[in-house]
Amino acid sequence: MAGKANPYERFSQDEIILRDQLAMDRTILANERTLLAYIRTALAFLIVGGWFVKFFESHLMNVAGAGFVACAFLLFLFGARRFHTVRKRISPPE
Repeated sequence: MAGKANPYERFSQDEIILRDQLAMDRTILANERTLLAYIRTALAFLIVGGWFVKFFESHLMNVAGAGFVACAFLLFLFGARRFHTVRKRISPPE
């Protein structure tokens, strides 16, 4: 998290122990991994939707492909919103 404030600033040095620092780091990294999972899934939906549209002549397959593409964008937006919500919740108050 380059450029972000230190998440340990809100605690005094005698109040925080190594286990707490590592737990905060794991939480931050888990949030980032979750965002990447949403992006990876949205990309897979986008590829499947494009593949349906490109390689099938059927109107039904074109509709299904467009549905996959729409779901990809919605999934990406949902994942980004969730990431920012959780990041705001776990980051220190400014």
